[in-house]
Amino acid sequence: MAGKDELSEYRRKRDFDKTREPQGGAPASGPAPRFVVQLHDARSVHFDFRLEVDGVLKSWAIPKGPSHDPHDKRLAMPTEDHPLDYRDFEGVIPEGQYGGGTVIIWDEGTYRPKGSPEEFEKALEKGHASFWLDGRKLHGGYALTRFRGGDGDDDREAWMLVKRNDTHASDQDAPDPKRARSARSGRTLGQIAADPDADRWESNRS
Repeated sequence: MAGKDELSEYRRKRDFDKTREPQGGAPASGPAPRFVVQLHDARSVHFDFRLEVDGVLKSWAIPKGPSHDPHDKRLAMPTEDHPLDYRDFEGVIPEGQYGGGTVIIWDEGTYRPKGSPEEFEKALEKGHASFWLDGRKLHGGYALTRFRGGDGDDDREAWMLVKRNDTHASDQDAPDPKRARSARSGRTLGQIAADPDADRWESNRS
């Protein structure tokens, strides 16, 4: 799925002399593809759900956040592909920059796509892909389904993220963004925003 200029849109939107978001290195991938969910306090607070696919992070903005409840259908709006090292970004995007605001890593881990990596890429292209999350907070089966668009125009394209009804399902909803804590640092959005070094990101921080 990823082409020669898969990160061109990501880089076009950002001034890396002003933001400390990663420009896109080449972090080594592990034996299993990774995912990250970042809580982002920008013009509106939302969750950014990202799956490692073919050398980039395929990304969706989820206003209400992922749910553990199979009855919840979460709107997921596709955004531009992000570099793999964005999964380590936690801090503050400066005011006036694209996506300006505070970011925390709410959850992270590995995932198992249904089928081979090639089959999973094709499933995303067709608009329905299933996978299993092994995160710190999210576990079990999920599916992304496109219900609008599909011609590559992200302004019109829309998806749903739904939890599978398995042993990890519950009626637990996404957390209150103001009280949610980072899976990395244990800090809240407010604590990171108040940190004088909040706009620093560290690759491979444990």
